[in-house]
Amino acid sequence: MNKQFKAGKQGGFTLIELIVVIVILGILAATALPKFASLGADARAASLRAAGGSVKSSASIYHAKWLINSSVNNITIDGVNLAMTNGYPAANAAFATAAGVAAPDYTLVAAGGTLTVYPAGIPTASRTTCNMTYTPPAAGATPNVPTVNVVTTKCE
Repeated sequence: MNKQFKAGKQGGFTLIELIVVIVILGILAATALPKFASLGADARAASLRAAGGSVKSSASIYHAKWLINSSVNNITIDGVNLAMTNGYPAANAAFATAAGVAAPDYTLVAAGGTLTVYPAGIPTASRTTCNMTYTPPAAGATPNVPTVNVVTTKCE
């Protein structure tokens, strides 16, 4: 097997072609980077909206069981016993955990009859603009429903 190569007939890319491809890839990466840089904030906002939906759903389920059980003070569903406040779960970490909203994904703060949920790892300065709060209804409130408020104006 004797292969002969002719001078000037080499395969492959020239240095100029390789440099042009690298420059084009660099330009594409520079234009796409700002779009991908803000995905973390969008993900935290979506996570809080999902947590709000989960809390609303869980509160409704516990309220339905409370109505069936002749308005008792504690309701147990799937082995999770929760204290009730005016027909809805009390605002505490046990309720958040029952709703599937717990560490390590979230930071929970229960104070003053309100449960506040923050995405894990969010800076303290951003907590006022990126949170979800749950407050059971006050006694005699009309309508008798809990308040779930999701704030996602700046979840950076």
